[in-house]
Amino acid sequence: MSASGSSRGEHIVPEFDTENVEKGLFHQAKEGKITMVLAFDDSEHSFYALEWTLNHFYSPATGGGMGFQLVIVHAKRAMAAANVSGPGTSAEEVLQDAEMDQRKLAARTVEKARAVCSAHSVEAVVEIMEGDAKHVLMEAVAKHHADILILGSHGYNSVQRAFMGSVSDHMAHHAQCSVMIVKRPKPQKGTKKQTH
Repeated sequence: MSASGSSRGEHIVPEFDTENVEKGLFHQAKEGKITMVLAFDDSEHSFYALEWTLNHFYSPATGGGMGFQLVIVHAKRAMAAANVSGPGTSAEEVLQDAEMDQRKLAARTVEKARAVCSAHSVEAVVEIMEGDAKHVLMEAVAKHHADILILGSHGYNSVQRAFMGSVSDHMAHHAQCSVMIVKRPKPQKGTKKQTH
């Protein structure tokens, strides 16, 4: 009996095509890998989304991440010119100091992401891109030909989303790839929230 069916023609089973199974059901990016872009900031929601992704896509059950490429993107806000100065300082000096602080914060944030990946023995591409998170993520999805965009949910209610905007809501409607929003489970009564 062959893999394609029995010798008598009963119940024909198609041959198992391992190459297509490895590639998965998604549109494949370069090198036959599924490219996942993960939005990362210093929030507990981003850490949860990163841990969830590593535990589900890079587990031994999924071949340790074979077939997946993870790109972690941190959006660093662009500094706007301000007419702020104090005694002995110019607006330009204040802006330069603020820009340096933002760079340091962004570097610390992506180092935390690298440490989490390293603890899971996962090599990820980590990028800091300047601009509004919504625009940065749209650009990252296009740049990396992402098959899926992963975001943590901040758990905003409808009023908070209306006033503050929701990056995940925006991306779910406008991204040029599939979007997965990872929601952190609500803690049960009597348990404490885990923070990083």
